[in-house]
Amino acid sequence: MNSDQLEGKWKQVKGSVKERWGKLTDDDIDVIDGKHDQLVGTIQERYGIARDAAEKQVKEWNATLDRTADTETDTDQIRDRERRKAS
Repeated sequence: MNSDQLEGKWKQVKGSVKERWGKLTDDDIDVIDGKHDQLVGTIQERYGIARDAAEKQVKEWNATLDRTADTETDTDQIRDRERRKAS
């Protein structure tokens, strides 16, 4: 998911962010508001890690979201085919 997609889907993924980085507060989540750099910087600050480490964590989390979205899309496509066959 690129930065624009993250910003556009922020309301949908912010629960996942809080689950992954439990030290982030609701206020942090509101300030981040889907901005990639803000997310990385806040993780860096809250966890006391280097920016590169925070970037890596966000990249890995993003890859997980992308895989989940792909799986959901595949599942939806299979359901659609099964419905058409049943009709």
